[in-house]
Amino acid sequence: MLSPDSIKKIEFELTKYPAEQRQAAVMAALRIVQTERGWLSKDSISEIAAYLRMPEIAAMEVASFYNMYDLTPVGQYKITVCTNISCMLRDADAIVNHLQTKLRVGFNEVTADGKFCLKEGECMGACGGAPLMTVNNHTMFEFLTVDKVDAILESLK
Repeated sequence: MLSPDSIKKIEFELTKYPAEQRQAAVMAALRIVQTERGWLSKDSISEIAAYLRMPEIAAMEVASFYNMYDLTPVGQYKITVCTNISCMLRDADAIVNHLQTKLRVGFNEVTADGKFCLKEGECMGACGGAPLMTVNNHTMFEFLTVDKVDAILESLK
């Protein structure tokens, strides 16, 4: 069941679209529910589809197409490292290797304590700050170094 807080936020998003186009708010609704619950289960996607009065499969198509939506549990902190060309040219591979070693996980894996998940990301549109990563799709860190990554991880503990 969608929480009252999620419903309030989804209702705000719905004000941005014509009343007969409720499904237009599906991306926002998926983000809102994922932020609250940590990931999107099939039940969560069904609840969103029902609330927006759209077919479940249409909501699932959106959720499964975009890599910002997580259809499995990802841990408390989802770290997504950009591995596109601009970041790779500025040593993103060193950042990835350091994170994999430090966290003892590969891409799409969750640490044993359930705290961190490491994801590979496509271009995040901030190539001037390469290499970069996001935490939980909301906070971006640019100009990464191994030391900066260690400080970020320490701040999340």
